[in-house]
Amino acid sequence: MLSKITKEFTFFKQQPHNMQILLLTNMFYAFVLPVVEIFVGAYIMRNTNNPSYVALYQLAMYVGIVVASVINGELLKRFQVKHLYAFGILVSGLSMVVMMGLKGFGELFVAGLFMGIASGFFWANRYLLALNSTNDANRNYFFGLESFFFSVCSIIVPIGVGGFLVWAAGLHWNDIEIDMNGAYRIVTLFVFVITVIACITLFHGSFHNPEQKKYLYVKFEPVWNKMLLLASLKGLVQGFLVTAPAILVMYLLGAEGELGVIQGLGGLLTAIIVYVLGRVSRPQHRIIIFSIGIIIFFIGTLVNGILFSAVGVIVFILCKVFFQPLHDLAYYPIMMHCIDIVSQKEKRNEYTYIMSHEIGLFFGRATGLGLFIVLAWFVSEIFALKYALIIVALLQMLSIPLAKYIIKVTR
Repeated sequence: MLSKITKEFTFFKQQPHNMQILLLTNMFYAFVLPVVEIFVGAYIMRNTNNPSYVALYQLAMYVGIVVASVINGELLKRFQVKHLYAFGILVSGLSMVVMMGLKGFGELFVAGLFMGIASGFFWANRYLLALNSTNDANRNYFFGLESFFFSVCSIIVPIGVGGFLVWAAGLHWNDIEIDMNGAYRIVTLFVFVITVIACITLFHGSFHNPEQKKYLYVKFEPVWNKMLLLASLKGLVQGFLVTAPAILVMYLLGAEGELGVIQGLGGLLTAIIVYVLGRVSRPQHRIIIFSIGIIIFFIGTLVNGILFSAVGVIVFILCKVFFQPLHDLAYYPIMMHCIDIVSQKEKRNEYTYIMSHEIGLFFGRATGLGLFIVLAWFVSEIFALKYALIIVALLQMLSIPLAKYIIKVTR
């Protein structure tokens, strides 16, 4: 076992220096992301008892991501990409501090917008750094190892934070009793410390900004328009996956700690599978991995809709745990290779495509959340949680022939 670990570490050290630094930075941030994705929604649910507030908060966050992507394009003309990436990492931690003090509808919208701007700086610069630090031959490995980090942290962090919330609430410190919200604030402090460590790691890399400064375009090659449609379908699922698990667990299981345990059940196996796939798979295997992930997600939503019970939620979240890393392992290399080809053909700044990709994701996210909100308000929240996920999963099946077409055209 030790020899195999040593072999894998040696293989990692053989990768380009900037790729190693970016992977280490993202490894630290992997400890932050589960808190942002899961416990923010659970915190809002606990303090408002209104699933629609969670969805509206998320919608504001997605608006903030698009706004940040546009601003980031202008800032790239003046600042180094690694400084902007570090800024996004730090502000994501600070935005959780802002959220802890807000409860009203308007205040939550502002907090969501602030969180979205932080996430926008993080994701836009992450894509740019990954694009320029990797090539088509090593991107399966890059995203496989990165998904391994995120999958392992999806086990450690939810269980650890969920257990801490249960343990810390009710404790006394210097004659002051810590309530659940106080425990959340301690978690937020931990998140901020980790973001600082991630930024320090990032500064050990030597990353470069795009040479061409112009990044705003409207017309693209047909294959990139297909890629934007694929991004919208991905966003459609993302709009639900950040919100629905926390809401379902609060409805049918009732505690954040249980949510962490459920997430961890399949996480370790997924982490190993995704790492192995990233290590041994080649570009021609991406469509197979992509299709398997989407089919697993559809099965999970179907079981949840039919049973709509604690068992149904467990099956759905386990399928989600398998789906996300498999989907991302194939999706991001497909997207980045498409950028490689189209940017050379159109002779444009790579960030042009990263920003337009974020807009494509936004349309999908807004549509998905809009569907949830409409069903929750005008039909019922139960109906939205049972059937909207199935509708989204069915639409996501369209991604398979679309991704197959993009791969064929860009080869």
